[in-house]
Formats: sequence, structure tokens, C-alpha cells
Amino acid sequence: MARERILLIEDEPDIAEVLEYNLEKEGFDVEVAHRGDSGLESLRRQAPDLILLDLMLPGVDGLELTRLLKRDAATSRIPIVMLTARGEEVDRIVGLELGADDYISKPFSPREVVLRVKAVLRRLQPEEVPSDKLEIGGIQLDVAAHQLRVRGKEVALTATELRLLRLLMERAGRVQTRGTLLSDVWGYAEDIDSRTVDTHIRRLRRKLGPEADRVETVIGVGYRLRP
Repeated sequence: MARERILLIEDEPDIAEVLEYNLEKEGFDVEVAHRGDSGLESLRRQAPDLILLDLMLPGVDGLELTRLLKRDAATSRIPIVMLTARGEEVDRIVGLELGADDYISKPFSPREVVLRVKAVLRRLQPEEVPSDKLEIGGIQLDVAAHQLRVRGKEVALTATELRLLRLLMERAGRVQTRGTLLSDVWGYAEDIDSRTVDTHIRRLRRKLGPEADRVETVIGVGYRLRP
């Protein structure tokens, strides 16, 4: 079985070395780039299974690199996990808004990074679903084809957005707590910071356009998709 390939784009040599060692110890193939532009060249030569991306980079910074990748159909579905400093909360939220799948705040333990990477890759694996075609109101989701149509218009989704929307549609009318969504969509324990859920919900609402009000906020609890 082919080993999954991680592209690590990190300009601090000590951090890059520690992460490369720990990821390879867990069975991943790791390529390291120390600049945003060289990382972009690398992934265009050979697409990785996941990008581990520092935000503060020479050449092309992490946010601009995320923007470029998510605009390109050839790279838009590659999952991105951002590495951010504690003082970069605004950049972190912007990164999620641009389409990054998750973030890890520095300082972090290498073990946490490995677990997060595994969780992101695990949730992208093919799985059996109760139905591969779901429809509620003007929302039509074809899971197998990775295709969303909103009132007949096709709308692009990332893999994480698809999983989130699919879960909400399958459980329409039932409130899903942030903890439940983190566990069932992201594969994380419920005590992980839940801001990533709120950011993805905002992005999903924008993509649903005229059907956005079907995604309801239940204050103090979580979210529900109205049938």
C-alpha cells in the first residue's frame, strides 16, 4: 500500500526537522519546503495527500498560498492544515475562510500534529453512506460525485464542507452540537477548540446562497438544518 505523502512548508529549520521526523516515524512520506514559492513549485510537480502549512513564510505567505490553491481546480481539494502562532488569530480565521481544513496553534507537540494530520486524512477516506444523493428544498447533494447544486446551480465544495453538509442533511431537523460536529465531521475529541466549526458553517451558508437560512443557529447549543 502506497504511503501517504505530506508536504510540509515551514521556514523554521528546527520545527521542520522535528515534524518531518515524527511524521516519517508514523509511516508518512514527507517533503519539506522552507519557502512558500518553493512549496508551490513542489506540489505542482507532484500533488501531496495533505499540506502542513506555516502562515508566516518567505516568498509566498501561507494565506496567499492557500488562496492560490483553493482557486485552482487541480489543487482545490488537497487538505490544508495550518500552523499558526498564538498571536495570529485573525489570520487563522482568514485561513479557514479561504478553505483550510484545520489549524494547529504554536507551540504544539509533534504528537498533536501527527494526530491532527491522521484525523484529516481519515475523514477523507471513502466510506459507505446511507444515501449518496440527498435533497432538501433547493439543495441537492450528490456525495459520490462530490457535487452540490443550489436551485440548479452547481457550487464547489471542499471535502470538509461536503462532509459537514452531508451530516446536516442526513440529520435534518435535529440539533447538532459543536462537539458532535467536531467528533463526527472532523474526528476530534469534543474538548478541541470549536471555532473551526463556526467558521465552516459561515462558509457553508455563503455557498448555499438563497438556501442559507436553512442552516439555523441554536444559541448556546449548535446548529440544525431545517427540512
